[in-house]
Amino acid sequence: MTIDDVKKELSGDEQMLASAFKAEKLYKKHKLKIFIVIGIVITYFAGTAIIETMAEDKRERANSAYLVLEKDAKDNNALNSLKSNNPALFELFSYQEAVKSSDTDALKSLSSSKNEIISDLSSYHLSIINNQPSDSKFNAEIGKIHNAALLIKEGKTTEAKEELELIPEESPVYNISKLIKHYSIKG
Repeated sequence: MTIDDVKKELSGDEQMLASAFKAEKLYKKHKLKIFIVIGIVITYFAGTAIIETMAEDKRERANSAYLVLEKDAKDNNALNSLKSNNPALFELFSYQEAVKSSDTDALKSLSSSKNEIISDLSSYHLSIINNQPSDSKFNAEIGKIHNAALLIKEGKTTEAKEELELIPEESPVYNISKLIKHYSIKG
């Protein structure tokens, strides 16, 4: 080893020692800020994990309650558990049971739901049960067939034909509307 090599090695060690001193000085100056940032990061990840665990637990309780209700729709404990753990699934279950039993009171209550789909479908089924014209966003074409059938019963064939004309050819119920127009409405 030559003297130049030793000088280079010593200057490299000096630089490393100087940067270590700078890092220590920086650490001492900003120690509180560093610990706060580390604490915030740890708190964020711990909080996220806890919230996800709680949400998963609620989903599992709601699913268990729903499975119980599929076997026994009158189980009050399962109904309360489903309602508290997953209100949207509770509304869907209530809608399903109301349609099965033609429960107009339940359908009336569900028609004011915040869930747009449940509200629309409940209103639609309520109008079908009560033999009233329906105005449904999600069952629009079928609603038009129902409305036309009501108009035909009232003898308003022209209005019924106009209602059926509103069903587009791309609709899955277009052929049904065509048959109704052909066999039920003369002129």
